[in-house]
Amino acid sequence: MIAFIDDHREEHGVEPICKILPIAPSTYREHAARRRDPDRRPA
Repeated sequence: MIAFIDDHREEHGVEPICKILPIAPSTYREHAARRRDPDRRPA
């Protein structure tokens, strides 16, 4: 699901995609932040 959002977010935006998929925009953004900064990952 995250990969799908990554692939289509420029065209459609995160929020509209998340309205269709069963994922909250905040969940997607937190996952993306953890990929950028591994220190944000839980222990």
